[in-house]
Amino acid sequence: MATALITGASAGLGLEFAWQLATAHHDLVLVARDADRLERLARQVRAAAGVQVEVLPADLSDREQTERVAERLRDRETPVSLLVNNAGYAVDEAFVGGDVGKQEASLDVMVRAPMVLTHAALGQMTERERGAILNVSSVAALTTSGTYSAHKAWVRTFTEGLAADLRGTGVTATALCPGLVRTEFHDRAGIDFSNVPSVAWLDARSVVSTALADVRRGVVLSTPSLRYRAASGLLRALPRTAVRAIRGGAGGVAGRGASLVP
Repeated sequence: MATALITGASAGLGLEFAWQLATAHHDLVLVARDADRLERLARQVRAAAGVQVEVLPADLSDREQTERVAERLRDRETPVSLLVNNAGYAVDEAFVGGDVGKQEASLDVMVRAPMVLTHAALGQMTERERGAILNVSSVAALTTSGTYSAHKAWVRTFTEGLAADLRGTGVTATALCPGLVRTEFHDRAGIDFSNVPSVAWLDARSVVSTALADVRRGVVLSTPSLRYRAASGLLRALPRTAVRAIRGGAGGVAGRGASLVP
């Protein structure tokens, strides 16, 4: 039975990845900061899906804790076949005048950790000529919503370069680039999206099922829903001056360093 390791597994898209992979008969390694929440989830998944579930509490803004997860990914006795680099969050303050320590922590979680964990996983994956990396980026990678956009742009570009490097190895790399998804992401970031029309929102279940289907097909850039594929095409086609102007008109949300899309 294949094993998937999911970071940020206790909530949001990570939680949905855990359930969908478990019901598809994948054993799981669940990574997040909240050990109690992970243990509750593990008990529920074991009971409902009958799969093996490991719990690995770790704060990915801490290099030593990230290394513990990397060591699990290097394990050739019980290899991980799918790595889902999902952990991430928006910093709820502006970069200018804000706490640079908070910005460094978010960089560690969304940039350094995926790089370190991907490198750790690829050793055994390329050796076995089997495996997949799924990195959660965002449509925000194409916008200018502060450091969050910058982090997600790195994830997107990193994944594209990785996919080229992995060609012919039997291992694939996919970047998931969703738009607004109904999870607790925005509440945690303190972002009010009550005025956003319902048509803009995606369902976590469909986002994850699309992502996993794209991983199976070896798709490099996975953007769930026609409307966000269209939006992504428009953002790529627009002059960057226009993209920056859109950011400036976002009601101050992006100005706080938060993102319009997870």
